[in-house]
Amino acid sequence: MRYFLRLRRRQHWHVFVCAIALLLMPSRGATALAQDAAKGPDLEYVCELRVTCDPPMTVGHTSHGERIVIPITGGTFEGPLMQGTVLSGGADYQLVDRERNRTELEAIYNIRTDDGTLIHVRNKGLLCNGPEGFYFRTVPHFEAPEDSKYDWLNRAVFVCVPEGKRDYISLKVWKVK
Repeated sequence: MRYFLRLRRRQHWHVFVCAIALLLMPSRGATALAQDAAKGPDLEYVCELRVTCDPPMTVGHTSHGERIVIPITGGTFEGPLMQGTVLSGGADYQLVDRERNRTELEAIYNIRTDDGTLIHVRNKGLLCNGPEGFYFRTVPHFEAPEDSKYDWLNRAVFVCVPEGKRDYISLKVWKVK
């Protein structure tokens, strides 16, 4: 209680409100919290992008590592709430660490939905091949017009499982709920 008395009025009010909020929250118990942590987040399927690319271009060894650029030439995407085309002009920028069998990547490109909405995509990820096996995951970030039906893409975190196919790269995307 002495702590509350020492605080200035403004601080006192904020601390008081937070304390009351914590007291009013329903008690969940340690077991329930542990079960939630073990369960992990729920995922909702969004779409599959099928991205076509030109052959990789090697920039060479830079101050950040070995830089490779893979031009994006187009493609398509389809899911329950959106479908359309991947536009040419983007690229996948990779930093390769051959000693550690590790590649950091960032693909930057645009997609256009079938109803004509342009959406910007920035997809960062990691590709590793080590003692634990092969790992390739990315986190796409979408920028959609706020006045469009795709505004929900601006307000969520997404995860992606990429997979190389014969003629394209498959990117299956899920929303973290």
